[in-house]
Amino acid sequence: MSHLILVRHGISEYNKKGLWTGWIDVELAPEGYDEAKRAGTTIKDFTFNKAYVANLKRCTETLKEILNVLGQEDLETDVTPALRERNYGDLAGKNKWKIKEEHGDEQFMKWRRGWDEPIPNGESLKDVYDRLVPYYQEHIAPDLEAGKTILVSASGNSLRAMVKYLEKIPDDEISKLEIGTGEVLVYELNDDGSVKSKEVRSTNPKKGKV
Repeated sequence: MSHLILVRHGISEYNKKGLWTGWIDVELAPEGYDEAKRAGTTIKDFTFNKAYVANLKRCTETLKEILNVLGQEDLETDVTPALRERNYGDLAGKNKWKIKEEHGDEQFMKWRRGWDEPIPNGESLKDVYDRLVPYYQEHIAPDLEAGKTILVSASGNSLRAMVKYLEKIPDDEISKLEIGTGEVLVYELNDDGSVKSKEVRSTNPKKGKV
């Protein structure tokens, strides 16, 4: 038996302003540090063997706050671009609500939550999935198969891609999945890597609104 705990980073300065962030390397807002600490308090019942984190400040800062809460500051950690947020290309840095006004609800939702909707000079969620899953299979899955307890700190869309893989969510259903800043997903996995149970901790009532 193994456990995989997924944490979305705390709210960032761009999140607060309603800006698409993608690969822009912004820091957590003060409230984001609070969300990270709160996330840490919900998983104090776990002792982790290893952490994986996206190479973006908002993700590494979140992980640092969590590990401080847990008293596991020296935890072995892999920092990787494979877990990066979706590249929003030409939309990065732009206000998502203004984009919604300019392009309409339908196109806005395709860009924001669609599966294989291309963004000019950016990635679709499918692109994120295609770079993330091989990394998961090569690095994270073997740790889980060895019975380890693993912590992942990443962004909304990289976690949506991982959850899609873990829960075998159909392409046409993935748009319904929202993961708020600071939210924690706790998975108990069977020996073959399939999901035995799932629990959501540190839920964010504002998810999908920032």
